[in-house]
Amino acid sequence: MALILPPDVADVLAQQHVMTLATQGRDGPWAAAVFYARDGDDLIFLSSPDSRHSRNLGQQPLCAATIQGDQADWRAIQGIQIEGIARETTDEEVPLARACYGKRFPFVQPGLAPDAITQALERVRWYRLTMKRLYFIDNLRGLGKRQQFDA
Repeated sequence: MALILPPDVADVLAQQHVMTLATQGRDGPWAAAVFYARDGDDLIFLSSPDSRHSRNLGQQPLCAATIQGDQADWRAIQGIQIEGIARETTDEEVPLARACYGKRFPFVQPGLAPDAITQALERVRWYRLTMKRLYFIDNLRGLGKRQQFDA
């Protein structure tokens, strides 16, 4: 089932580019910042398969993420907290994930990417975070104002 997100939540997802992904594995909890692109209610990201968060997701796909801008005034904070499941995409899904990501970040598109990025992209894996629950914190509407959206 899809999350039905109001425009202000969709705007925050569109305005920001980095999410902090929290995972759990044999070595305990871990958090990592990754660039993301939105594909409907899912977030696409890429990472080295050897990274700690990728290894953790291979063991336990349940994860959490946060997305927020950098605010000096607490009254202007708008942020997103996510509960979901992240998994590596299948070989068949990679072209769609890459196209979605490339639309958001043109510097990774074939023919546009510098050699170093092209070489790095050959070593990464693509992941899809499916949101199960999203909280939107919007201090513009009042301190601690929070809305919950469930899939």
